[in-house]
Amino acid sequence: MPDLGDLLDTRTRRPDAIAAAAAARRRPTSLFGEHGRLMVIAADHPARGALRAGADPLAMANRVDLLDRIRTALARPGVNGVLGTPDILEDLLLLGELDGKVVIGSMNRGGLAGTTFEMDDRFTAYDAGSIAAAGYEGGKMLLRIDPDDPGTVTTLESCGNAVAQLAARRVMAMVEPFISHRVDGRVRNDLTPEAMIRAMTVAAGLGTTSAYTWLKVPVVPEMERVMAATTLPALILGGEVTQDAAGAYTSWSKALQLPTVQGLVIGRSLLYPARGTVADAVDRAVSLL
Repeated sequence: MPDLGDLLDTRTRRPDAIAAAAAARRRPTSLFGEHGRLMVIAADHPARGALRAGADPLAMANRVDLLDRIRTALARPGVNGVLGTPDILEDLLLLGELDGKVVIGSMNRGGLAGTTFEMDDRFTAYDAGSIAAAGYEGGKMLLRIDPDDPGTVTTLESCGNAVAQLAARRVMAMVEPFISHRVDGRVRNDLTPEAMIRAMTVAAGLGTTSAYTWLKVPVVPEMERVMAATTLPALILGGEVTQDAAGAYTSWSKALQLPTVQGLVIGRSLLYPARGTVADAVDRAVSLL
């Protein structure tokens, strides 16, 4: 298996190595791991310029450190997937880390964090064709709906098209919906039950078919009522790094008891835990499954 030093050398000298690694990747036989659930490590924040984890605004700025954390997470028993942008997934391909893993390509990263155009979330990373061509298992898109920002309609249309294009290739479309508002110039997601219900029902109806659509949702109050809003399969996201890790694990565990919840997609909370190691944090999350 290549080490990180070899990766830098390969990136420089062999531009064809990425395509060769993708062709040689051993694909998973199922979306689900040995626990019958999907356990995915998320690593697509840097492409939006969102590098914060916990109190460190540049926690994810060191790419070698980030890759090392992802590799540690992917090596833990029970972790069967990863979500990322092309740069990260291609590094992992060259490192030989994606064999047998469910790979989800992140698609719309154009709504850069902290910008005036954040709601106009253009598809600047993967598209349906490149995801299918690489042999990946799905594509993920972020859908933030701001009633006061006209940029939302472009994102809605783009997500609808992406859902249809992924479905035409029989590839999972993972939609992460929120109702969002600007508060003091910053975009804030509304995590009330009513807002999540509204966001999920909009997301579920996107595209020409919902046959391949999954939702990626946060834990909010009254999750039983929230998840009753749709019959689509859902995955629980981790959100920001929190000092109350025990509370986060408890909330994930409760959500996993709901009938449509099929697993976890966790990023910074496991890759940059407030306490302990990456391996310990991942193992605890897997134990919930």
